[in-house]
Amino acid sequence: MWSPQIDQLIDLALEEDLGRGDLTSESIFAADATCAGAIVAKQPGGMVLAGIEIAARVFRRVDPAIHVEVLVADGTHLPTRTPVLTVRGRTRAVLSAERTALNFVQRASGIATATKRYVELVAGTRAAIVDTRKTAPGYRLLDKAAVRAGGGRNHRADLASGVLIKDNHVAACGGVRQAIERARAYAPHTIKIECEVTTFAELDEALAARADIILLDNMTPDDVRRAVGVINGRALVEVSGGITHETVRAYAEAGPDLISIGALTHSVKAADLSLEV
Repeated sequence: MWSPQIDQLIDLALEEDLGRGDLTSESIFAADATCAGAIVAKQPGGMVLAGIEIAARVFRRVDPAIHVEVLVADGTHLPTRTPVLTVRGRTRAVLSAERTALNFVQRASGIATATKRYVELVAGTRAAIVDTRKTAPGYRLLDKAAVRAGGGRNHRADLASGVLIKDNHVAACGGVRQAIERARAYAPHTIKIECEVTTFAELDEALAARADIILLDNMTPDDVRRAVGVINGRALVEVSGGITHETVRAYAEAGPDLISIGALTHSVKAADLSLEV
């Protein structure tokens, strides 16, 4: 997963928080003072860890001399009060890196934990839980890695990863069939064509144009069940639109292949972890 983009994101976050120095730590601690500490998972009821290697990299980025040991791998379900990483080094550096490191691992673990909950709710069905592009700007690689850590799957990484014809594409083009045919004529043969539909008339158009994947948007579970029967294996079936903990099982039992949930990343609640010195 590692890329220069992630290092750039870490550097941007550190510049935001540490660019002008750490007045508190510099005023209290001598330059050669040292400390040891641990990041501890404190989430009541447990959590799924994600982003721990990012947190480790933040400490090393602030001071390469800090000794960092990752104790638990991403994707691990943790009971409360579990240490996940230890640090030892200059006190100024450790405390200056603390908040940025925690921001990364708390967001990622929140996403992984939320994803795991949805995955558990559809267990035993054919449906896979997938994310969307509704990620925090700049965080997409990290957000999507966190979804995988929680047992989910990734949708498109970016706009060049595949063709997904949405309602505005259809409106601007003049119809589902026209949009699919134009996309198929333009896109490489290795790329699948996915099209969003909101009515059964649009579904018929998408099938006639041989869409590879059909996204059923904002349909009821009963409508999804009916649409899956109409499609009858001629395309992969994805559903999306306002799906919650309370409704996801009904959608999964309607027979789709994929359930995409923007809430995994766009409104995630950070997990509870802290650095204890």
